[in-house]
Amino acid sequence: MDSDLRGLSGSMKSILFAQVMDGDPRMKIDREGYLRPESWQGDGRYMFLGDVAKAVLRYIGPHDPPEFDSQPGYDEQRWELKSTSGEVTVKITSESYWGFGLFARCFYNRIEIHGPLPIRARCIHDVVASLGRNPWEPFWLKRFERITGAESEEHQRNWMELVRWASEDMRSQIDELEQRKAQLKSSGGDEEALRNASLALEEAVAALEDRNAPAVERALGRANSALIEADPSTEVLSSNYASIVLKQNNATEDEIPFVDLSEE
Repeated sequence: MDSDLRGLSGSMKSILFAQVMDGDPRMKIDREGYLRPESWQGDGRYMFLGDVAKAVLRYIGPHDPPEFDSQPGYDEQRWELKSTSGEVTVKITSESYWGFGLFARCFYNRIEIHGPLPIRARCIHDVVASLGRNPWEPFWLKRFERITGAESEEHQRNWMELVRWASEDMRSQIDELEQRKAQLKSSGGDEEALRNASLALEEAVAALEDRNAPAVERALGRANSALIEADPSTEVLSSNYASIVLKQNNATEDEIPFVDLSEE
């Protein structure tokens, strides 16, 4: 068994195994060994990427075209690729573990991700959410455990540790804004803006329960904007800044320029 197949061990690497359920999309590998869309006009070899690898490449963020260390031969679903997105590098291996690779469900993916824990955790959180199933649950349990060298419970733990870490990180951001809201409420913050912040934070909590991380981020953005609007000190800051600009430009009071500090 891989020595790093232990979830959050403090290293910069996670190794996970996943059951493939769908072989699509079909893609193409160009002459230089890079992954291209099936519609790409150049010469290349066809391959099946599969639902798991597609999700991983999507959620690691903007990345270089995946490069194949091992290209498919007769079997278009047997391959090994790697790609880099900023601080993160991912390597995915697709192999069959039963049925001679005759069906998409005969395959598993070995996923190796190098990079900071927050990025790895967020990627895996979004992969699980997008698949709508538990990727660690195999089609043929005993074969899967034998080929991966780990029992099903360990696979589940390794996936869920990352999912929980990402969830707790988003929860801490929600809690931080809740604390800011409470402080502003006690110090006389704008009531309407605080109500808007409360609604946005409720939406963030609901999205977190649905494992919808993009929706969590959008709701947190709205909550943060509402809290800025609710903060009385924001208005004071705006007035002070306008006074400075007034003095610098030797303007009259009627000529004070509008200063938007909503992003400050």
